[in-house]
Amino acid sequence: MLHRRHLLATSAAALCAPNLALAQGTPWPRRGSIRLVAQFPPGGLVDTISRLMAPFISQALGQTVVVENRAGFGGVIGTDFVAKQPADGYTFLVSHASVQVFSTATMPTLPFDPVADFTHIGMLVEAANVLMVKADSPFRTLDDYIAAAKVRPVRYGSSGIGSAPHLLGAMMSSEAKVPNLEHVPYRGSAPAMQDLMANTIESMFDPITTNVGPMRDGTLRCLGVSSPQRLAAFPNVPTFAEQGFPKLTSAQWLGLSGPKNLPAPIVERMTALIPPLLQRPELVARFEDLVTLPRNPPPLGADFVRLMQADIAAWTAVARQFNIVVA
Repeated sequence: MLHRRHLLATSAAALCAPNLALAQGTPWPRRGSIRLVAQFPPGGLVDTISRLMAPFISQALGQTVVVENRAGFGGVIGTDFVAKQPADGYTFLVSHASVQVFSTATMPTLPFDPVADFTHIGMLVEAANVLMVKADSPFRTLDDYIAAAKVRPVRYGSSGIGSAPHLLGAMMSSEAKVPNLEHVPYRGSAPAMQDLMANTIESMFDPITTNVGPMRDGTLRCLGVSSPQRLAAFPNVPTFAEQGFPKLTSAQWLGLSGPKNLPAPIVERMTALIPPLLQRPELVARFEDLVTLPRNPPPLGADFVRLMQADIAAWTAVARQFNIVVA
């Protein structure tokens, strides 16, 4: 309790602190607006969370925060852009496991080191992955799905080769011993969903965030979720772990990162604002709507980096096991 009170007191002080004067004499943040780079197109998870956060970060810092979309090559272009910016506190990245972990695991070469080339400040939210079928699918349960895949081809769509959904599907095929589970990659989740609804594919692995609406209205049936425990928003959907697949426990997290070597005063202030930011009622309500939630407490600084390194090691092993490589 004492530690929590100290953290909240420190966070509140950081939010109310005057603008910092850095060692080189340049005040921060006074020079101009701060860029919050979203490395995926408008409308997706990263863009949505970035635009939710930006006004509150702006309020906390007393400076305009502008979301800038720099999409391309599965998020690599925008991520690389931030890695190569000056470490002056005017460019930050809503970092994403899709790039920092899964691209690292499946791409032989990246133009940046996912850990060393950034100052990773902390995790913001995370979204579980789900296996979905249409509401009129004959697969009522995961057991039905696996039984079918043992006797005939069953196709699952994903947002692309090397994506988290692709790796989850490969792991499901291996763990359930169903060689007939066939991966169909798409250029993003939207075209995969179109083919699922058109019965071109029978199933789809995807983060829950953009599928909450169809799951709530009954358009889609969820056969399993990759969270460690059942989601409060969908208590009737069993986890993969409780259905016999503990290795399919994962989440796609989003964090706040900057270029490497950010000055310590900037890092300290940005780190301190994350816990109270994630507890703001307006944001909590939206997180719950999206079923994309922060951890309590959120991993910050070195804890966030250790989590990232562990994820990279685990998913690199999976990619190598199934020879999943993105050229």
